[in-house]
Amino acid sequence: MPKIKTNRGAAKRFRRTGNGGFKCGQSHKRHILTKKSTKRKRQLRSPASIHPSDVRSAARMLPYT
Repeated sequence: MPKIKTNRGAAKRFRRTGNGGFKCGQSHKRHILTKKSTKRKRQLRSPASIHPSDVRSAARMLPYT
């Protein structure tokens, strides 16, 4: 059997957690930051978990993580 290729776009966006889920960086942090509050920008720094319904598709894109 040949090896399965990792989706490189997904590999740059997601990391597997210890319990088998995936974490990802938050959106809305790139530009138009002046109107966003300091609290909102600070909370966007922390990684978010992807939705449970998306975990299966992310696991298929990252077979060896």
